[in-house]
Amino acid sequence: MSKKIATLITNLFEDVEYTEPAQAFKEAGHEVIKIDKQSGNQVTGKKGTTVKIDKSIDEVHPADFDALLIPGGFSPDLLREDDRFGEFAKAFIQDEKPVFAICHGPQVLIDTDLLKGVDITGYKSIRNDLKNAGANYKDEEVVISKNIVTSRELKDIPAFNRESLKLLANFQ
Repeated sequence: MSKKIATLITNLFEDVEYTEPAQAFKEAGHEVIKIDKQSGNQVTGKKGTTVKIDKSIDEVHPADFDALLIPGGFSPDLLREDDRFGEFAKAFIQDEKPVFAICHGPQVLIDTDLLKGVDITGYKSIRNDLKNAGANYKDEEVVISKNIVTSRELKDIPAFNRESLKLLANFQ
């Protein structure tokens, strides 16, 4: 069954941390909707990939989506300057919908104030931020904690995609 996946993304995202999961989701028949501050804008990744934003954060509601993807790069840090993105992500965790965050992506999850006791991974430079948020940081290629799938970096993308697709397949 096809799922609708919200993707929080802005400039300076890590290109393949968006393109590879998005491609895997689309190949599995899912829809990927890109969300930033303004719809119609083009955002550019660290390596030059451009993507067109489908919806603004003001046009969407977590209830309209089945899952959430947060690619890494500098994008998550820029997004979390705006509380609306953390609140959007918070709803997915509270509703136990699948959440996928890779590399620096878990930075947005810190702003949900819901990481206490959650097993999680992310890029090494944010490990203390995750620990300070109460999460149990694991230095592993992929960590699954209930409805949250996280990975550390580019080389972990195959495991990240595999486990994300597995969680989507089991999500009703």
